[in-house]
Amino acid sequence: MPAAKKKTTTANASPERRRELLNIAAEVFAAHGYNATTVRRIADEAGMLAGSLYYHFDSKESMLDEILSSFLTELWDGYDAVLAARLGPRETIEALVTESFREIDRHRAAVAIYQKEARHLTAQPRFGYLADSQQKFERAWLGTLERGVADGVFRADLDIRLTYRFVRDTVWVAASWYRPGGQHSPEEIARQYLSMVLDGIALRA
Repeated sequence: MPAAKKKTTTANASPERRRELLNIAAEVFAAHGYNATTVRRIADEAGMLAGSLYYHFDSKESMLDEILSSFLTELWDGYDAVLAARLGPRETIEALVTESFREIDRHRAAVAIYQKEARHLTAQPRFGYLADSQQKFERAWLGTLERGVADGVFRADLDIRLTYRFVRDTVWVAASWYRPGGQHSPEEIARQYLSMVLDGIALRA
């Protein structure tokens, strides 16, 4: 990578090609890790010279930034719509889980990158929005769970933060195995998941 960043010349670049390159970069980052990934590796996967990538992006950091910010923007478009609907606590949890699986379907590689890289990226000013998003995410889920307990929809003995962590981790870990176009749609996976989380897996007497 050159010592000084080159200007990104996106004005004449094809938007479709740009999206294709970001998708390729996301898969490489997810598979090999951001630090271990070089511009040359991304270019090789894209079938182009490393220098040609600078026609579209000024650095691999810019590519990562665009991958993560695009994913989070779309995630929050969906989440904000759910929260604005003012559904009951259970219905809100169901809608948030369903929206989460839809985002895994659309941005599986970005989710995997976020899980692996977010902790150390938040220390960089450019990626400060990751910490802001995490705080907003916690408020949305914890607030919904607390409202459910207060309304008598969820058990009064729930440890709210432990429940939040369980739901969060078991939803987003699906990015490690989920592949778009598989046997089950994201909505079906969400339905099965919600059945297990909210109703349990043991037969009731």
